[in-house]
Amino acid sequence: MRDNNFIPRLDRFSYIFPDPKNTHKSGLLAWGGDLNKDRVLSAYTQGIFPWYNASDPILWWSPDPRLVLYPQNIKISKSLKKSMKKYEIRFDTRFDAVMSACRMTRVKSGEQSWINDELQALFHTLHLEHFAHSVETYHEGVLVGGLYGLYLGGVFCGESMFSTRSDASKAALVGLCAKIDALGGDFIDCQIPTDHLKSMGAQEIAREEFLELLVESLETKSYFGSWS
Repeated sequence: MRDNNFIPRLDRFSYIFPDPKNTHKSGLLAWGGDLNKDRVLSAYTQGIFPWYNASDPILWWSPDPRLVLYPQNIKISKSLKKSMKKYEIRFDTRFDAVMSACRMTRVKSGEQSWINDELQALFHTLHLEHFAHSVETYHEGVLVGGLYGLYLGGVFCGESMFSTRSDASKAALVGLCAKIDALGGDFIDCQIPTDHLKSMGAQEIAREEFLELLVESLETKSYFGSWS
């Protein structure tokens, strides 16, 4: 077993990652490499994702515990159910706009966003190739909330969400759960535990259990295509 304080640097010309089961206690698995499409897809199929600020090198993570949401476990409060009557949910109609809005949510609040130009270009390509998808919330024809991520096998790897009206991002999450359920998918990878997502039914599981569930889903589910 390697020293848990040593974070390996990725070879720019190799897409091999360290074993996620043997990572730093923080969840940081490796650094470096690039955002080549094939590298990124390989990472997600192994339960690894990039997450870093503009001043950092590319950082690759596999946290423990992991937060997952099973579609059938989504919690819809009375107030959310009422709010959803005002909204329309669409899929894959304005992917780039959703990603940009997710980015600007943090920028407008004076924070750094890990969603940079390179990452947006990458996910734009992944969207065109039907790996990346968006869920959009509309109010009177105006985009007011949404989320985006990758759908691999039967797992939706959630990346970020935004909202400019009350409950708009929550409505998008409910729409996502309905979509995953309709596709026969298994679960949503919410990545990092947050109180907000746990309040909506997401649960923490051990990384080892998550990786087993991920492998099983990738091996048994194969939906691929546009959601629009």
